[in-house]
Amino acid sequence: MNNYREDTYGERIAGVYDDWYAEYDDATVTTLRELAQGGRALELAIGTGRIALPLQQSGVEVEGIDASEAMIAKLRSKPGGDKIPVAVGNFADVAVEGQYALIYVLFNTFFALLTQEEQLRCFRNVAERLSPQGGFVIEAFIPDLSRFSGRQAVRVGRMNENEVQLDASQLDPVNQQISNQHVVLTEQGVRLYPVKLRYVWPAELDLMARLAGLQLKHRWADWRKAAFSADSSQHISIYEHAQQNQEQAAAQNRYK
Repeated sequence: MNNYREDTYGERIAGVYDDWYAEYDDATVTTLRELAQGGRALELAIGTGRIALPLQQSGVEVEGIDASEAMIAKLRSKPGGDKIPVAVGNFADVAVEGQYALIYVLFNTFFALLTQEEQLRCFRNVAERLSPQGGFVIEAFIPDLSRFSGRQAVRVGRMNENEVQLDASQLDPVNQQISNQHVVLTEQGVRLYPVKLRYVWPAELDLMARLAGLQLKHRWADWRKAAFSADSSQHISIYEHAQQNQEQAAAQNRYK
């Protein structure tokens, strides 16, 4: 994947993205609306608006960033999609104005930033745009390297009488990267949908947050706020300004 760029995934998969990933937990929108606290929200890698549109319809003012023109075009083609401001570019740079009560990046997409440097830059830029009481939300999987054998993995995805989807992956444990191809086989031919990720364990995310002046407020196993444990396969992590937490603690101490 020598020619893989920040917009490659979106440009290649935009045409089938909504067919493959239409489903989501309704609690996602409910919880995000609660976390927005009536303020503005910014979605990093907004894509086709899979979550942004229902969140907007729930009454939250939503904006977005995305590197893929094809994904943004899909968003624009949907009812209400033309009302969501979207900046085009790398979401690590958070090239927007003003502050937001909620900034969020979902569906493992934080891992689309392929270096630790870029991921940390994202945290720092988010911290600058997060309102004093705001929250930064990351939804991501817990890396499971046991599924790789010889640093490779192949599994069957969806399959029916008309097509077979194979997921072929290679692991680079030194750089914490996974290179993956969604291979779709039909009678008409073969389609390839590449994706690269830099996976991160929760502890590394927490350290990045601290370096950016943020700290963990909540970590749940799902959008219904189930307790996170060693058995969890994913996490919903909410970060806030470290100063905000310190001020709350000081206020509580004054009234003891």
